[in-house]
Amino acid sequence: MADSSKRVIPLRSDNITQGKSRAPNRSMYYGMGYQETDFGKPMVGVANGHSTITPCNSGLQKLADAAVQGIIEAGGNPQIFGTPTISDGMAMGTEGMKYSLVSREVIADCIETCVQGQWMDGVVVVGGCDKNMPGGLMGMLRANVPAIYVYGGTILPGKWKGQDLNIVSVFEAVGQNAAGKISDQELKDIEQHAIPGTGSCGGMYTANTMSSAFEALGISLPYSSTMANPHDEKQNSAKESAKVLLEAIKKDIKPRDIVTKKAIENAVAVIMATGGSTNAVLHFLAIAHCAGVEWSIDDFERVRQRTPVLCDLKPSGKYLAVDLHQAGGIPQVMKILLNAGLLHGDCLTITGQTIAEVLKDVPDEPRADQDVIRPISKPMYEQGHLAILKGNLSPEGAVAKITGLKNPVITGPARVFDDEQSALQAILDGKIKAGDVMVLRYLGPKGGPGMPEMLAPTGALIGAGLGESVGLITDGRFSGGTWGMVVGHVAPEAAAGGNIALVHEGDSITIDAHQLKLELNVAEAELATRRAAWKAPAPRYTRGVQAKFAFNASSASKGAVLDNF
Repeated sequence: MADSSKRVIPLRSDNITQGKSRAPNRSMYYGMGYQETDFGKPMVGVANGHSTITPCNSGLQKLADAAVQGIIEAGGNPQIFGTPTISDGMAMGTEGMKYSLVSREVIADCIETCVQGQWMDGVVVVGGCDKNMPGGLMGMLRANVPAIYVYGGTILPGKWKGQDLNIVSVFEAVGQNAAGKISDQELKDIEQHAIPGTGSCGGMYTANTMSSAFEALGISLPYSSTMANPHDEKQNSAKESAKVLLEAIKKDIKPRDIVTKKAIENAVAVIMATGGSTNAVLHFLAIAHCAGVEWSIDDFERVRQRTPVLCDLKPSGKYLAVDLHQAGGIPQVMKILLNAGLLHGDCLTITGQTIAEVLKDVPDEPRADQDVIRPISKPMYEQGHLAILKGNLSPEGAVAKITGLKNPVITGPARVFDDEQSALQAILDGKIKAGDVMVLRYLGPKGGPGMPEMLAPTGALIGAGLGESVGLITDGRFSGGTWGMVVGHVAPEAAAGGNIALVHEGDSITIDAHQLKLELNVAEAELATRRAAWKAPAPRYTRGVQAKFAFNASSASKGAVLDNF
């Protein structure tokens, strides 16, 4: 890298080299082995999400090490710090799941605090599990120094009896076992073979959805979002990412230069085209908030209606992220959308190129020898799969995932549950019948608190063969692995006095994804009587991080962020 006298753009770390008043600062760097010549180089953070908590993150250290080597080779000083993670898959169905969304905010706070507190010139964020990515980008946007995201990579499929397995296979097997469709030994075999090593959950679930969206944003390198963690190309990409960041520091390309409204439209189009997770709605509302971009829940519906689903990916389709990678990856999906006029090609990326320039040499059509990615003329579905439903149950909006359903419309009697565990037990005990509409409430950002995911009950419904005949609505969230007649993020939530709190057992509820409606079929006068009698529940937590989250969290329709004052 050029010496400091030749830089056009001053580094933030120049403050430690200026005059005798900075000597104490410099002495602490000398204590870590810095030489005087190092103070003319950019100080580059490596936010390392490595942990042995979860397979998603247990393979990250080699990527952080590769990033460090790339920074050194490109002429920077790497400064490594840690970020936490919560494993959604491990916490699912437990009290620990309430800490998952909380961890998004903690990760963002960690990155903002370290980058700003240490006055870093740039940062490489390395993460794997679901909340690592939105939390990482939110922190990057808050600090707004040149930054790049390095995704830890997807897991390889597990194998059992010639079948590909993944984490959702286990949750669905629980329902199959309860329904008598598979034996206890078969359930154990699936459980023991579903996760073969390191990497994030393998379908187009939340981690791979967010990594794909980040590639579409231009904040990650092309093809990096669908690489498998065990493969060497993932380490090579991490090293190259660091070198690209050093060039971005020279050019002063910052996250808020990249994450614009048009770039978010690109990301959401890719989420729709790949059949991504409902969680992307919540996270991109939060990301837009941090970027200072005007973006509402209605914008998702606007993009959905013009964007076809092009990829046949799990949870409702056939293939995994590794198959998408082999078929051409996210660049192939983006090139199809770009040619169809469904992407903004002039958006800036971290490489300094525009989206159109990045995609210039990508084929116009997907390869004929694969069927993971469909041509625009033969999509899986004509419109996107994440529908925004409104009605008297969700005046601020709710999110329905409608792919894989023959008819996403149901009217049925409410089966009401104020917690996830009793709802799951009702399914396993055979008490939920075709035509029922399950209502899981007091599970929103404030009520949960932390808006836990409902993969255990939804997986059990699929396993029991009720995925298309039973509706489920909640003010909580769904795993990226969820599919079926499900509606989440109902807002206002029950704990805030939303109408979902007023539902009685047996009330008629209509879910109609065609009409984008979510209705409680009860007269307004009766609802007014119920509302007058309703009392807000006492907080579940009165101290600590959960109490802080419950007190500060905005509505799901605003991204459940903590600083929307």
